[in-house]
Amino acid sequence: MSTSTLTAPTTPAPGKKPRKRPSISVNLRQYGILAALAVIILLFEIMTDGRLLLPGNINNLIQQNAYVLILAVGMVIVIIGGHIDLSVGSVVAMVGAIAAIAIQQWGLPWWLAAIVAIGVGALVGAWQGFWVAFVGIPAFIVTLAGMLLFRGLTLVLLTGGTISGLPEGFVAIGAGWFPGWLGELGGRDALTLVFGAVAVVLLILQQSRARAAQRRLDLAREPLVSFWIKLGIASVAILALAWLLSDYAGTPYILIILAVIILAYTFLLRNTVFGRHVYAIGGNRFAAMMSGVKTRWIDFFILTNMGLLAGLAGVVSTARAGGAVASAGTNYELDAIAAVFIGGAAVTGGVGTVVGAVIGALVMGVLNMGLSILSVDAAWQMAIKGLVLLLAVAFDIFNKKRGSRS
Repeated sequence: MSTSTLTAPTTPAPGKKPRKRPSISVNLRQYGILAALAVIILLFEIMTDGRLLLPGNINNLIQQNAYVLILAVGMVIVIIGGHIDLSVGSVVAMVGAIAAIAIQQWGLPWWLAAIVAIGVGALVGAWQGFWVAFVGIPAFIVTLAGMLLFRGLTLVLLTGGTISGLPEGFVAIGAGWFPGWLGELGGRDALTLVFGAVAVVLLILQQSRARAAQRRLDLAREPLVSFWIKLGIASVAILALAWLLSDYAGTPYILIILAVIILAYTFLLRNTVFGRHVYAIGGNRFAAMMSGVKTRWIDFFILTNMGLLAGLAGVVSTARAGGAVASAGTNYELDAIAAVFIGGAAVTGGVGTVVGAVIGALVMGVLNMGLSILSVDAAWQMAIKGLVLLLAVAFDIFNKKRGSRS
């Protein structure tokens, strides 16, 4: 007869209670994208003999790629929800045309024209959301039709031409800077340096408070070392950005707009019922329905929000160009989708973050700028960006397969 040995559980010393500190693993996918961005920046900085990180180029990187960042924030929510939007480039063009017409022909103040244009973008998103959510047509088909419809309407509105000569206040949205209200500090714009310092302080306070709340509630949290390393890297990046911009023309208006959008939508996805429902629908639509999630309304608001942000991107893009052009917005949807997938979103939905989409958009922007400085042909630029997108998605799929086998 065989006997089995039973091992008694270890008992703690009197007066001491064992406690395992909850923790979460480091998001290696997210850090990998960030590391890839750093490598790309370093590589182009070397290849361009230090021209990539010149203050003027950093300013241009922000202003020229603002539309990608705005669209990527909306597109990541669409893709997390299990949809796709192919119409955003055409919506950008049509909204830009409406903004220019409202200023030049309707005589509206530039700020009211901008509001009207953004409202039109939201209405377009609601129109497409209706067909997807309540009629049941797949978003791919609805937005493909929208891509053709709104591009055609743009050509009708502009009669194939352009509208230029927009007022200075409107142009400043995409190509203006905060005045140097605080003067200069060592030849640099003091206001920009203050913005950078305040941003770092607010970041540290917000992250520390969030971690303290996790500790009080005994929730899983990131290891302390990686937490402070992440904060340190982010703080250095913010201060470096402020230092470079302060040596050019100061803080672009669009940078503050982007910061507000990123913070607001990060909070929306992480801390609201709507955000949790978006992830639930993308992860398992049937299970979400059985749990009481109003999937139709969530789908409707996802696409309405995408239209709203496309409208904002249209205003910003038109302001940056100084006029409305019929060909505006071409391939913008591809740039936004590529940024989202490079940033770690899953093709099947249910996975993705605003920060990841922003990093992906920055990867695309640095590639564009670096290749342009090196005078690489536009055809090769497209080929390289396509290869980067393919490798990013392949890497994501490889990681998932490896995780499922382990």
